Amino acid sequence: MRYVSTRGQSASNTNPSGPTFSEILLGGLAPDGGLYLPESYPQVSRSELEQWRALSYAELAYEVLSRFIDDIPPDDLKELLRRTYTAEVYCNGRVRERAGEITPLHWLEAPDPARGEGGLAILELSNGPTLAFKDMAMQLLGNLFEYVLAKQREEINILGATSGDTGSSAEYAMRGKQGVQVFMLSPHERMSAFQRAQMYSLHDANIHNIAVRGTFDDAQDIVKAVANDRAFKARYRIGAVNSINWARVAAQVVYYFKGYLAATSDAGDDDRQVAFAVPSGNFGNICAGHIARMMGLPIGRLVLATNENDVLDEFFRTGVYRPRATAETVATSSPSMDISKASNFERFVFDLVGRDPTVIRALWSAVDAGCGFDLSGTPFLARLPEFGFVSGRSTHADRLATIRGAFERYGLMIDTHTADGLKVGSEWRTAEMPMVILETALPAKFEETMVEALGRKPERPAALHGIEKLPQRVTVMDVSVEEVKRFIARQLG
Repeated sequence: MRYVSTRGQSASNTNPSGPTFSEILLGGLAPDGGLYLPESYPQVSRSELEQWRALSYAELAYEVLSRFIDDIPPDDLKELLRRTYTAEVYCNGRVRERAGEITPLHWLEAPDPARGEGGLAILELSNGPTLAFKDMAMQLLGNLFEYVLAKQREEINILGATSGDTGSSAEYAMRGKQGVQVFMLSPHERMSAFQRAQMYSLHDANIHNIAVRGTFDDAQDIVKAVANDRAFKARYRIGAVNSINWARVAAQVVYYFKGYLAATSDAGDDDRQVAFAVPSGNFGNICAGHIARMMGLPIGRLVLATNENDVLDEFFRTGVYRPRATAETVATSSPSMDISKASNFERFVFDLVGRDPTVIRALWSAVDAGCGFDLSGTPFLARLPEFGFVSGRSTHADRLATIRGAFERYGLMIDTHTADGLKVGSEWRTAEMPMVILETALPAKFEETMVEALGRKPERPAALHGIEKLPQRVTVMDVSVEEVKRFIARQLG
């Protein structure tokens, strides 16, 4: 497997043909500031897909990820996946009909071909330790980091940014890991009380929380600026766990395959298409769906759902990508999507423009200058339908109505972000294919809005009762690259 940067310059310390998976895992961004992708997407045939129906999640993960990872011995990779995807790790206390499933599919409306109904389902992705879909990839990243670092006898200092869920998922996955320190930036007072408590109540010596007085975009810009300072990055061995890290996105590809197989289990036709609706902020989750589709998974539609911060919806409707300034990025009741500069969007646009790094460098030069770009008058936009994307937005009022409707109609309590996905996904339903909504988190993480919508508190796992009352440890600072660098340097001596 050869990897390339979206901006055209890849480098490797050991391999003349380009960086290995393990080098990308530890490095995060490419040296030119671009994002890594496979030189070409591995293909999955319909017959292979049919053979995968009976596999466990860990076994399916091996079949998918072994096509991207060729520098970890097969037996070692299988063992890493077996240790990661277990019922013990993904059993947050939610009662499930099918015990042991990592990502159960829950039908809200079963398909009825005789009546021309494609069906509507929720794919449960929030059974991990932090009650968010980020655990699906982050638990694997923790084990991959520990494995690779031990093999290479190295250490790494992870710098990341979170809008709410990545931080806790990363910290729970990395806490206590040998050779790993975590520095996690979050937007000060822009996450739910539960999200803050999940992160800030961790007192492990290798976990460092930093709250910046700004938005997630400000925090993400700091992470990228530090990563692009090659001297600082090399001196302090800075790595990444955000979805700019290719390993995160690759791990998320797996649950699209699992969701497709579950949604078509009784179809009797492996050519049947499925639509996925994905709440989207940083574009990493739906980017994994794009990659699964490029690999040959029969995804008929990728429905991108935004909240009031609708930069991505605007692009897919108009061809204009116009990231908002900090002052224009509003705080919403689906805070993990309060993002106006989606890092992983560059990966998709790279494919959209024919994988031309010259075009990407020009477009992202405009993005970095605060201008954005307009593809509406270019041949590139005419290619957009080839990739199956449609989009829509959801507001606070929509969110409350969708949460109430799901509870009244299906007896199901969903979180605010999943509500955005259900609202927009329902608007794009067709009779030809099932619509699968990707669950983002459990309602317990957004208790205030759930009470507003339903007049009752959501249930939470017993181990997380009273988490907001635990002592919290966090350093608050202004939006400053240099201040973050100084903090990292002090902690590392």
